[in-house]
Amino acid sequence: MARESGLLARTPWFYAFVGLAIALGFGGAVTGFILLGDSWFQLLIAGALGILFTQVAFLSHEAAHRQILASGPANDRLARVLGNGIVGMSYSWWASKHTRHHANPNRVGRDPDIEIDTISFIEEDAASARGIRRLITRRQGWLFFPLLTLEGLNLHLLALRHLFGREPIKGRWLELVLLVVRFAVFVVPVFLLLPIGMAFAFLGVQLAVFGVYMGATFAPNHKGMPVIDHDAKLDFFTKQVRTSRNIGGGWWATWLMGGLNYQIEHHLFPSMPRPHLARAREIVRDQCRSLDVPYVETTLWRSYGIVIQYLNRVGLAARDPFECPMVATHRRV
Repeated sequence: MARESGLLARTPWFYAFVGLAIALGFGGAVTGFILLGDSWFQLLIAGALGILFTQVAFLSHEAAHRQILASGPANDRLARVLGNGIVGMSYSWWASKHTRHHANPNRVGRDPDIEIDTISFIEEDAASARGIRRLITRRQGWLFFPLLTLEGLNLHLLALRHLFGREPIKGRWLELVLLVVRFAVFVVPVFLLLPIGMAFAFLGVQLAVFGVYMGATFAPNHKGMPVIDHDAKLDFFTKQVRTSRNIGGGWWATWLMGGLNYQIEHHLFPSMPRPHLARAREIVRDQCRSLDVPYVETTLWRSYGIVIQYLNRVGLAARDPFECPMVATHRRV
């Protein structure tokens, strides 16, 4: 038990190092932006900023899970500053959505991550698609990554829609102020210092890189894993492990994906800091073997292939809902 308890210990030195590395990255990007001036090479800076904003989003995610600081309120404040003030997302929107996902991953009607959107994640939603969405759904596997170029903009719009909604939101005005400050610090200088066309291109590249990076990190974790029926009864361990997929690769995958490559361990121990997940993996794999519970781990590129194949199979329902191979090939638990 002592071994498992040690894996939950905070590692401020690690997150201080990550924060310093990201801060240096932003410093380099700002310096490059100023030195390049009126140049299309600014799009390289925009791409770098898309990567840096995603890395900050990973830290905000970890703070929301109480992984970084000692107290819950301190983590909440950090997550809100990082999420709203730097990334431009809404912390309260993310926390509500993500909490429901963790409680019921891949469960129909309960996991917001598989709810109907531009992309359909279950065959019933694909079969109900009409108009433009139906055209997209028919080839949604191949269109998934191109559509992610719009996800960055979508996340910003979702933040505004959430914060200007009618439901009560704790810290609504603080989040809005942080979003305004971010707009003033990041967006306004781009339009003041670059020609209008280049400024729009700069923001377009930044948002596209951010959206693709975010989607490419979160999609491999659950897409293509078993979908749980609304009324199915599963114990916590089985539910979390069977619906999650790990990505191999060691330390480089951990840096690239903000620790989400250890998705199984993250779902079993959501407050476990990133540096401990690799050690927890050994314990969880042993437990899965003893309980005969499948433990799925694959490469990053293979996971993308699985996601595309899965989405294309689901999308077949938009072609002919009465002859959908998905019914026979996709197994629910």
